[in-house]
Amino acid sequence: MQGFLDALDHRVLVCDGAMGTMLYAKGIFLNRCFDELNLSKPDLVADVHREYVRAGADVIETNTFGANRFKLASFGLADETRIVNVQGAKIARHAARDAAWVAGSIGPLGVRIEPWGRTSIAEAEDAFREQASALADGGVDLFMLETFRDLAELNAAIRAVRSVSALPLVAQITTEADGSGLDGTPPEIFTAELEKSGADVIGVNCSVGPAAMLETIETMARLTSARLIAQPNAGRPRDVEGRNLYLCSPDYMATYARRFIAAGARLVGGCCGTTPDHIKQIVIAVRTVTPGQGRPAPRLAPDSRTQGVEGVPRAEKSALARSLAAHEFAIVVDVAPPRGLDLSAAVSQAQRFRALGAIVASVPDYPKSGARASALATSILLEQQGGVETLLHYCCRDRNLIGMQSDLVGAHAMGLRNVLLTTGNPAPQAAYADATSVFDVDAIGLTNMVTRLNHGLDVGGQPIGSPTRFHIGVAFNPFSPSPDAEWRRLMYKVEAGAEFIVTPPLFDLAAFEPVLERLRTTGLPLLAGLAALEDLRHAEILASEVIGVRMPDHILERLRQSKNDAAEAMAVTVELAAWLRTRVDGLQITTVHGTPQVAERLLEVLADDAGRKAVKESRHA
Repeated sequence: MQGFLDALDHRVLVCDGAMGTMLYAKGIFLNRCFDELNLSKPDLVADVHREYVRAGADVIETNTFGANRFKLASFGLADETRIVNVQGAKIARHAARDAAWVAGSIGPLGVRIEPWGRTSIAEAEDAFREQASALADGGVDLFMLETFRDLAELNAAIRAVRSVSALPLVAQITTEADGSGLDGTPPEIFTAELEKSGADVIGVNCSVGPAAMLETIETMARLTSARLIAQPNAGRPRDVEGRNLYLCSPDYMATYARRFIAAGARLVGGCCGTTPDHIKQIVIAVRTVTPGQGRPAPRLAPDSRTQGVEGVPRAEKSALARSLAAHEFAIVVDVAPPRGLDLSAAVSQAQRFRALGAIVASVPDYPKSGARASALATSILLEQQGGVETLLHYCCRDRNLIGMQSDLVGAHAMGLRNVLLTTGNPAPQAAYADATSVFDVDAIGLTNMVTRLNHGLDVGGQPIGSPTRFHIGVAFNPFSPSPDAEWRRLMYKVEAGAEFIVTPPLFDLAAFEPVLERLRTTGLPLLAGLAALEDLRHAEILASEVIGVRMPDHILERLRQSKNDAAEAMAVTVELAAWLRTRVDGLQITTVHGTPQVAERLLEVLADDAGRKAVKESRHA
C-alpha cells in the first residue's frame, strides 16, 4: 500500500467509527474490559473491524484504547499489557489485509498526572512507551492518540511513541461544546502546542457532536497549516429505556464530514455512537467532495505558554498571613458546621473564640453524615455575619478539578483568603450506602491549581484578570504509616506553592521532636495540631479512631489513674501547648469528638499563662 502520509496529502481519508459502541451492541456489558476481548473474544473484535473495512474505512483502529498498564490494572490485567496490545494489532492487521491502514489506538491513562495528580510525567511516558512498543511489534501502520483532555499527558504520549517508533502519529484532544479542552484550554493554545509536539496530524475527537466540533476545526484551520483530523461523536448520548443511544443519523454525520473537509480536515471519521452505517455514508460523501484548497496562511496564535502575573506578597493576603509573616504566634480554633439550617450557634462560637484570643476560626471539612452546611458556605457566613476570619478546609473528595476551581474562585470573590488544601477522606457510608467520592486530583494537584489562580491563571493557562490572594496551607502527618511517601508528598506540596503547614493533633512530643527539625528545613510556618482534651473517653477515641493521631500510653495511663480525668485532661493539654508554643509558629486547636466549651477553657488558660509570662518578663526588663 501507499504510505499513509503520502496518501493523506493526496486525498481525504476516512477512519472507522466506534469500537465500544459496536461491542456493546453485540452484547458486551459496559463493566467488561473491552481491551481484554482481544484475548478472550478475538473473533468478535475481528468482526467489528471487518464491518468497518466493508463500509469503506481507509483506517481502522486497534481495540486498545484503554490497554495501558494503569487502566488494565483496575481489571487485574496489568501484567497482560503487552499481549493485549500485540494481539489487538494482529487482529486488526488480519482484518484490514491490504484494504486499510491499521492505527494503534492509545487513549489517556485514566489517572491524573502532574501537576494535578500523583503520577509523574516520567511514569506516564513509561506506560505509553510500553503500549506503543507492543502495538508496533504487532504490526500497526500508524499511531492514533485520542480523547486526551490534558495537554501535558498528550505530549508525554507523543514523546513516548516517538521514542520507540518513527511511524506516522495522529494526536487528538477532546473538547467541550465551546471548543475549549475539558480543563478549559482554548483552541488557540492547544493548537499551537499540538503543532509544536511533532505529531503528523492533529485535531479533535469525542465528547461533542459534529456541529460543535466543526467550529473547533474551523478555528484550528485558521491557526495552523498542519494536517487536521475530526472525529465527532454521533451527537450527545440519550437515555432510551435504560440504554445510552446516540441519535445522529448517518446522513447527518456525512453532511458534517463534507463541512470538515471544506474547513481543511484531511482525515475524518467518528467516535462514540458511530457505526459502519455512519462510516459508509461518510465514505460516499468524501468521494463527492474536493478537499479544501488554498487554506489561508495561519494566523499567528498567542504564545501558548501564558505567563502569570506576580503573586501578592503573603503579608497582604490575610490577618493569619500577616501574623505568620511577622513571626507572631497564631492560634486557630475549629468551628465545625452543625446539622440543619441554623448556623447562628457556629457564628456565636467563632466570635467567642476570637474574643478569647483565636486569630482565625478553622472550618473543617470532616466527611460527616447528615444535612450540614458545607465548610465553604459556613466560612463565608462566619466572615460576613460574624466578622471572623476563617481558615477553610477544602478537600478533593466531592468535586472534579474544574468544579473545585469554580468553588474557589467563588470563595475568593466572597472574601475567603485562608485555605487548608487536603486530599480528604472518603465519604462515609454508614447513613448513606450509595455515597461516593470523586478524587479527580489530590492535594498536590489542588495546591498547583490554587497557586496558578494566585498568579492570575486558570487550569487551562488562561488569564483570569487580577490574581487571587489565597493563603495556602497544606497538611502533613508526622506519624504516617508511609513516612517516606508522606515526606515526598510534602516536598511536592511545597514546590507547588504551599505557604504554611498544619499537622494532626500531637501527643507524642518525643517522637515529634526529630520530625520538627526536618520540618524547619522547608522554611514554612508550622501550625501544630492540638486537641482540646475533654476526658479519658475523648483521649481513647482520638487514640484509636482518628487518622494521624499517635497517643503515648503514658498519657492514657495518667488519665486512667486520675480521680478527675477531665481536669487531668486539661492539664495534659496545657502542658502540650506549653511545649509546642516554644517550638512552632501557631496552634490549630481541634474539637473533633470533643466540645467547644473545652476549647474555650483552654483558650482562657493559655491567655492567662501568656499574661503571666508577659508580666514576669516586664518585671525582669
